[in-house]
Amino acid sequence: MRFEISKVLDAIEGRVCTDPSLARAVLDLAEVIRYQDLDGGRPASLLRLGMVIDTLARQLEEDSVPVYAVVHRALLSDADLTSNERMVVRRWADDGLVEVLDNPGDRMLEVADLLGLPVLSRVRFDGLRGRFPWVVEQPGRVLAPVPDAGGPKLVAHVGGGPKPVAGDRSSTGVKLLARQWRCPEPGCALFGGGGGGAFADLARVEGAPAGQPPPSLRNGVPTCPRHGARLSDAGPRPRSEVLAVRIGGLIRRRFVLTEEQPVLVGRAPEGTGAVMLGQWLNDEARRWISRSHIRLELRVGEVIVTDVSTNGSGIRPNGSLVESERVPLAPKQSRVLAGADMVELYPGVQIGRAEALPSGASFTPTSVMAEAPTMAMRLPRP
Repeated sequence: MRFEISKVLDAIEGRVCTDPSLARAVLDLAEVIRYQDLDGGRPASLLRLGMVIDTLARQLEEDSVPVYAVVHRALLSDADLTSNERMVVRRWADDGLVEVLDNPGDRMLEVADLLGLPVLSRVRFDGLRGRFPWVVEQPGRVLAPVPDAGGPKLVAHVGGGPKPVAGDRSSTGVKLLARQWRCPEPGCALFGGGGGGAFADLARVEGAPAGQPPPSLRNGVPTCPRHGARLSDAGPRPRSEVLAVRIGGLIRRRFVLTEEQPVLVGRAPEGTGAVMLGQWLNDEARRWISRSHIRLELRVGEVIVTDVSTNGSGIRPNGSLVESERVPLAPKQSRVLAGADMVELYPGVQIGRAEALPSGASFTPTSVMAEAPTMAMRLPRP
């Protein structure tokens, strides 16, 4: 039983991140784990995060949806969680997958404002509406996870439908995300180990710069939300593009392409950041699509696709599915992927810019709770 629960937590771990390009909603983990009415279990359970993530995926009609979680510092030692759950949250904090801070409510709305993300919360934020007017003006930006007969659902606090609505990044958010930032605290998981010294300004920011979260603003000064330290500007953030995999009309995964790291996509490619499609393919598609089928690169702001397969691919100009407009991409051949173009590895298996690939299929998402035993969330703490 404990092994099964550990597998669920591992699956949930794959859906939490602080990457502003990938996160699809922001939430307060300390609040979500206490939604006891979702399962009738113990006072706090990390598995409820998985239930909320599955709900978000269903209502976005998109698979593998990541969330941006802020975590109250007290949660790292919360006695209502099991020792294993506390260890998992600490690991997420150490790896920079979640933000740990003292005022998660304020930071949650700040992140949502800077990134244009919807918020998953039952809190009404009455005292913060002056600072964040979209809480009221944009129904669907704040959605409450609530129990329902078919599993949890999301409901808007004030009008609007149940589907999460994203806003535009604020002008401040755009400016902050155009730069890399460094925290002076050694080993900072969010903003790369800083450290002093005569050559500190020349030091490379550790981690994945494209995935850095937005700084917190304190009196207009970019600040590390975890350490409260003023951040130094480490130069422009590398260019990046958010791409998506669509299979059978459904977005299965988003990923970030940067100028620093090409990405291989195929049935089961190897290498850093490689995108594996095998788990979503039928037998015929698995036979056609090579282990490594295409290589994607970002050069001077252009997405370059190179076929590295044995069977070739095709380009769908402007996303057109008209067969006569499909442009063959032979093995070893490269092509610039224009704004709305898609590369098609096999009929119905497409990759393109995320904003140009909306989901259009009815589906049941890949659940992070698939490995959860029926009574796992009702077990007493050891």
